[in-house]
Amino acid sequence: MLSGKEYFESIRDGRRVYIGKELVNDVTSHPAFAKGAESIAMIYDRKAAPENRDVMVSEEDGEEFSTYFLKPQSRDDLEKRYETHRRIAAWTHGFMGRSPDNFPSYLTGLATQPDLFNEMREGAGNNLDAYYRKARREDLFLSHAVTNPQGSRRAGGEMEEAGIVSPTLRVVAEDDEGVTINGLKMIGTGSIYCHETWVGNLQPVSPGQEAETITAAAPLNAEGVSIWSRKPYEATANSEFDMPLSARYDETDAAILFENVKVPWERVFLHNNVLMTREIYFRTPGHSLANHQANIRFAEKLRLIVAMAHKLTESNKAGAIPAVQSTLGNLAAQLAALDGMIRGQLLDCEDMPGGYKTVNRRFMYATLHWCTNNHSAICDIVRELMGGGPIQMPADSTVMEDAELNKKFETYWSLPDQSAKDRMKLFRLAWDILGTEFAGRHALYEKFYAGPGFVMDLYSYQLAGWDELDTIVDDLMAGYDL
Repeated sequence: MLSGKEYFESIRDGRRVYIGKELVNDVTSHPAFAKGAESIAMIYDRKAAPENRDVMVSEEDGEEFSTYFLKPQSRDDLEKRYETHRRIAAWTHGFMGRSPDNFPSYLTGLATQPDLFNEMREGAGNNLDAYYRKARREDLFLSHAVTNPQGSRRAGGEMEEAGIVSPTLRVVAEDDEGVTINGLKMIGTGSIYCHETWVGNLQPVSPGQEAETITAAAPLNAEGVSIWSRKPYEATANSEFDMPLSARYDETDAAILFENVKVPWERVFLHNNVLMTREIYFRTPGHSLANHQANIRFAEKLRLIVAMAHKLTESNKAGAIPAVQSTLGNLAAQLAALDGMIRGQLLDCEDMPGGYKTVNRRFMYATLHWCTNNHSAICDIVRELMGGGPIQMPADSTVMEDAELNKKFETYWSLPDQSAKDRMKLFRLAWDILGTEFAGRHALYEKFYAGPGFVMDLYSYQLAGWDELDTIVDDLMAGYDL
């Protein structure tokens, strides 16, 4: 297993990251990414610390590995995975969603069913199993880019026939050694900090576009791979005091461009299969285990948001107002309901082929639906409790560097039981949760975490058990007549 220092050194590998026109070769030292890399290194160190090893380190055939690579064969295994995810999420308060335990949950679920891949292409399942074992053994931090660029959807090969080159990642050549891929994949959240990325499809691929179905893994420092970052919020966080979350927990999002990248066959897991390029995640525990991690991570974020709501009302001296207590009680109930929804996924877990287990998928998708649809509304409630406090504060903490200004600041902005500095610190944290550009990114992130709203609805529609529900009505009506 990697230590934090070993992780830190391992991503100084000459990868090409672009911030606009600027090329960044070392993300561990660049002011836009260094503290984010330190946060990931912190996770590597803490998960192997003595107080966490009993839960967060597992063993098989004499090999120790991070528990998020554990293939669950019992409810106890799922409980162990749950607590591993919960601790990792708590360490970043749920603001680093694609932490090192996220994609390994996909990979581990997929790797429980290698025969499914062997049936589609000879040896593909063996390749998958070997890659899973490599990632587990080397404690790799992996991302996934499984979304196509917006606006690239089309029917058949009409764009190609018209001479328009599609931007979407596709196989452009293959030989005895492997395939060559070219094009763009979205959204590489966390990819800047990862060792490798998985490319594939969580969107349907149209017949005639078999070249786009490629599902494979590639090192992020491979020749021809470049990572195009959105605006990094860490770079504009002038201090941790003023923007504590932006400064430490911006995992970044990026487009990943592959320009004639050669991928050997041992890293190719699916090819030329329109139907299965998406289905592999749902016919295995891959999608359910990964989104269970997302549920747990969201709960830790909500825990901070609800805690902040209470602290703000204490600071504003509004905590004794019955209406405010009612609002806080409502928030506390929602947090408890979410915790219960997640625990229910473990209590009523499901059997999978090969003797493996996964969380209750119906409950998991319902939880995902709840998170997607409630985050913005909850944040609005806390903003109302916060009031205008953040914009009543001086521009930033540099006001305290000047002795004369700081004296005036403490005189006019303090409260009898709270210094001006402490008030400012609280409001700066609240604003970074609710109002900064970092906060805006998280509003978008939670809203579209697993796709647009109708996709969330369809997951629950497909798993609702309509036959069983229909029987309730039929049995009731069968008990009476004219």
